[in-house]
Amino acid sequence: MLLEHTGLAQLWGEADAISRGVAILLLAMSITSWYLIVGRLLRALARSRDRQAVDRFWSAADLGEGLDRLAAAGADSTFNHLATGAASAAAHYDQHRTDTLASHMERGEFLTRAMRQSIAASTARIESGLTVLASIGSTAPFIGLFGTVWGIYHALLKISATGSATLDKVAGPVGEALIMTAAGLFVAIPAVIAYNASVRANRLELASLDAFAHDLHAYLTTGARVRAQRPAKSAEAA
Repeated sequence: MLLEHTGLAQLWGEADAISRGVAILLLAMSITSWYLIVGRLLRALARSRDRQAVDRFWSAADLGEGLDRLAAAGADSTFNHLATGAASAAAHYDQHRTDTLASHMERGEFLTRAMRQSIAASTARIESGLTVLASIGSTAPFIGLFGTVWGIYHALLKISATGSATLDKVAGPVGEALIMTAAGLFVAIPAVIAYNASVRANRLELASLDAFAHDLHAYLTTGARVRAQRPAKSAEAA
């Protein structure tokens, strides 16, 4: 019923294979885009949970309790993966450093390599889907424009065949063809906004992950977390 009232049913019925293919492609791109957008929104909600979990981690009595608190907050958390991997690397080094190649490597260097691998894997997981969003945002308007040009071309052929070019004959086919342009923009705009927001959010999350990795590295190598140093007062202020 909705298609009939909006004229979309007539547009679909009069469209050829290429016009229908463009419409189906735009629909598939829209579904893919919104699937990724919903995933990004859920990830944004998880970031607040991760920040609280990191605070609880550092307030734990020992490393084991801290790891349990991170795991309880979310097993799929990037912070949990980093801490678990670093703790496993530290235990592996302590157990096998005398009979493996790790004996020729400092503990701090061994942990640094393990953490870099974890951060690289987390970065790839965090940034997954961004290329698809960027591609949809950049190509959807042109796909919609192609559908519009193709529809206008067929409308002109129809007008030429009937020999009637009055406004009532032209407005309908041309207006239906322009729907493709609107559809392309409808697909592209949310994808572009989501891409830009995701890039900024990912940058902030990776910065927090790097800071956590720095503190965790210091803790596993020295037994104490690095505390932020306050800038010294100038002589005039003193």
